[in-house]
Amino acid sequence: MPIDAAKALAAEPRSAEIAWDHKDVQLYHLGIGAGRPATDPAELRYTLESRLHVLPSFATVAGAGMGVVGGLSAPGIDIDLAAVLHGGQSITLHRPLPTGGRAVSTSRVAAVYDKGKAAVLVLRSEAVDDDGPLWTSDAQIFVRGEGGWGGDRGPSERLEVPAREPDKTVERPIREEQALLYRLSGDWNPLHADPEFAALAGFDRPILHGLCSYGMTLKAVVDSLLGGDVTRVRAYRTRFAGIVFPGETLRVRMWAGEGRVQATVTAVERDDAPVLADTLVEHS
Repeated sequence: MPIDAAKALAAEPRSAEIAWDHKDVQLYHLGIGAGRPATDPAELRYTLESRLHVLPSFATVAGAGMGVVGGLSAPGIDIDLAAVLHGGQSITLHRPLPTGGRAVSTSRVAAVYDKGKAAVLVLRSEAVDDDGPLWTSDAQIFVRGEGGWGGDRGPSERLEVPAREPDKTVERPIREEQALLYRLSGDWNPLHADPEFAALAGFDRPILHGLCSYGMTLKAVVDSLLGGDVTRVRAYRTRFAGIVFPGETLRVRMWAGEGRVQATVTAVERDDAPVLADTLVEHS
């Protein structure tokens, strides 16, 4: 079997030093749509170095660490990347992220689940600097055709959408060139830039990075319901439920609760086709 779950789980974690500065943070923020209107004080928190705050989802690109592809080269894993789907992402913040710094990122396969027709790998990265833990990030990776060995099916958690109108609904347009800008933060997959490659993957044109939609959604929640205060975010997770194309519009519906905001994200132009589901922001 291409995935040897026992070997993958027993493998030694791999560590690498990562570093970032304010330019990396600003580029990431621009890549997820910050800066419109350019002179809005609420947007300058994301774009102007003298006022800069770091949106916690920046952790997914900080230092352009080993990332998902690096995790898929771990011992015990030998799979076709064409069978891989990024199924979900979560981040737990241990303290607010600095606008620049150095840290050690340690990555490992935290879990391997057998879903029958697919395997699910949980790739965990933990970042620590001289002052202690910064964040823990989990990427849930579906590998089609690699299940069926009788292993643990793992959790199947779904968030029921509240049976009431959202507390807030916002729409966020995606610029035509946004994927080209976002990929400069470290995800060079040609699926998001090359029309010929996208066609080979079965798409009419390049699609937006799932983690770009992920960042756009967190920004919408922070700006709409958390007073623009990025330091209030404690954890953030989502399931990637569908694709979105540059030039489309995200519709983010939000329901506020005690210490949490639940959200759904859809593509407006395709009759509210699902983009992100089971989305939850935990906050102070």
